[in-house]
Amino acid sequence: MIADRLITDCRIATMVADAEPYGAIEDGAILIREGRIVWVGARADLPDHQAAQIDRLDGRWVTPGLIDCHTHLVFGGDRSGEFEQRLSGATYEEIARAGGGIVSSVAATRAASEDDLYASALTRLEGLKATGVTTVEIKSGYGLDREGELKMLRVARRIGREAGVRVRTSYLGLHAVPPEYRADRAAYVDLAIDDILPAAHAEGLVDAVDAYCEPIAFSQGEVGRLFDKARTLGLPVKLHADQLSDGGGAALAATYGALSADHVEHTTDAGVRAMAQAGVVAVLLPGAYLMLRETTPPPVDMFRQHGVEMAVATDCNPGTSPVASMTAAPNLACVQFRLTPEEALAGATRIAAKALGLKNDIGTIEVGKVADLAVWDIERPAELCYWLGKPMLNRRYVAGVRA
Repeated sequence: MIADRLITDCRIATMVADAEPYGAIEDGAILIREGRIVWVGARADLPDHQAAQIDRLDGRWVTPGLIDCHTHLVFGGDRSGEFEQRLSGATYEEIARAGGGIVSSVAATRAASEDDLYASALTRLEGLKATGVTTVEIKSGYGLDREGELKMLRVARRIGREAGVRVRTSYLGLHAVPPEYRADRAAYVDLAIDDILPAAHAEGLVDAVDAYCEPIAFSQGEVGRLFDKARTLGLPVKLHADQLSDGGGAALAATYGALSADHVEHTTDAGVRAMAQAGVVAVLLPGAYLMLRETTPPPVDMFRQHGVEMAVATDCNPGTSPVASMTAAPNLACVQFRLTPEEALAGATRIAAKALGLKNDIGTIEVGKVADLAVWDIERPAELCYWLGKPMLNRRYVAGVRA
């Protein structure tokens, strides 16, 4: 067998579904050719091969590269002042209705150049990369006009080309109503759906379409119009759903066969059943839950009961989840939502890949998958959910290349 790289003398957590815990291979090896895995198994069973490069890992653990499937990584400014307001008792809704929240990030994002946005995003990306991330989803939603939204999406594409990670983009035009449209909300909805989305799609900047469905954001009818437009363009959808209230967002996501419904703290049994029937992934965002000091956790037991798969992500954003560590997210999901370490790590790999529509390419270590890998200085995979702030990453591979 001809290979570009042999990774050997390692313990492998394949994260293949329905395997023993983590699908562990204690003394394993991985052969990679042209960026994809061509063989994986016990080192004793390694077939005859020729490898251009051999990486011996001295017994370290290898997992799929972690996948952060929900971020707002590109934005201008910060909102640390709102953090102080919330500590003094102000609620997220109160801040938003007073002109803060998402809208307060819009002016800074619009004023920033593409180079400025790129440079600031890289500082946050370094935290994700240092915690094993090889794929990151990046949303728009802080431009809220044609120029601003396209600018954000162009920066996200640039990150994917230049920064050593795989990037999937989501158009989030229905994130908030911008200040200049407060007196004519319907006109902004028309602009976001009929003008900005087609322009972004025509420029090749959109992998999926997202929206924020809440009483302080957009209604089911408005989101439905956006999702209908996405369908005509052949784009998958996802939804910020049921974060602050039971607004029927999970059921709406299921109606459109969404990739995921995200947050879902207030999703009811009917919403869970609809998600299960439609195969919608529940993306849990424990960073926002922590920062907003929420008290209603996602219905994890119902998700388990009905077979809804649960992904875990950082929700890295300037207001409600300033989290730039992809090992912190599984830790918080275990501590706050009572996920098992195996569930949390599957949620940061295999299930996160499904939430991005990439389950056939990444998220597990098996033949045919892209060789996106993370190598760890740990004794057992559960440590990735146990330690909070401890450096554990030894190296990353993106498409078989050390990154």
